Amino acid sequence: MPASRNQRPTATRAGKRKPPKTKSRKATADKPKRGEASRRAKKGHPAGRIIGPERIQKVLATAGFGSRRECEQLLLAGRVEIDGHVVTELGTRVDAQRQEIRVDGARVTLPKKVYYMVNKPPGVVSTMRDPQGRPRVVDLLPSGGQRVYNVGRLDKSSEGLILLTNDGQLANQLTHPRYGVEKTYRVLIAGVPTRGELTSLRRGVHLAEGLVRVAHIKLVSQRKQSSMVEIVLSEGRNREIRRILAHLGHKVMQLRRVAIGGLRLGNLPPGHWRPLRSDEVRKLRHAIDHPRPKPSAKPRQSGRAKSAN
Repeated sequence: MPASRNQRPTATRAGKRKPPKTKSRKATADKPKRGEASRRAKKGHPAGRIIGPERIQKVLATAGFGSRRECEQLLLAGRVEIDGHVVTELGTRVDAQRQEIRVDGARVTLPKKVYYMVNKPPGVVSTMRDPQGRPRVVDLLPSGGQRVYNVGRLDKSSEGLILLTNDGQLANQLTHPRYGVEKTYRVLIAGVPTRGELTSLRRGVHLAEGLVRVAHIKLVSQRKQSSMVEIVLSEGRNREIRRILAHLGHKVMQLRRVAIGGLRLGNLPPGHWRPLRSDEVRKLRHAIDHPRPKPSAKPRQSGRAKSAN
């Protein structure tokens, strides 16, 4: 029986045409518009700015109940309560400021927030555990104090400013690329970079993970076979400075971090530490809340081209 006009199939080069995919009106309405998430983050929308509660095992470790692995065993054994309910699921998040946490019936009290500045010397590693037994940044602090963690890292051969704290939220904000907190480095390199090379670093250098560019770079001083440059990064990757300079043919001979946000290392001797003052902690929070705009991929030019530095 011949098909009616309404039932007639439509042929294509590939055969029968597949019925078009349809999206429900609800699914389309719920889906955020393209770029909306990034715009929210840039405008300070809560979805892009607020850090949620922390994992319970991290909170317990901060409170002195052992390593995170040991705190996980407390959870699995049913010894942890949140607001009167036993919690055994790993990764459960808790707001330690608003919720009541108990271990074996005893209420958990978090230690006072502490903040330290350390001038890391070369040869010291910025990791919490080192199977090789090398000296760690945390070993530079006196023993018997509160449990603290590194804020970010400096590789073994690098030196300079590194922070240690038990304030997990501040540490995350200072290191997460979303917040764009600037870190300033003084770098001694072999050779003298040309204006073109400095411009290339501002515009971006292609590495394995994509385009990498500095927020700011300037030539501080130069000698016959070496020079000192100041580099500012707003988001850090593994050995980023060494890799981008090696890409341009300049070997790094010394790398020293001198500032994080508005906090500067100053005259603190290598291997020494000191607690941060309250105004210095405010500087760090100000750097989080007021990030500088990221440099554009192509610098704006009007009339004559501006000098590269």
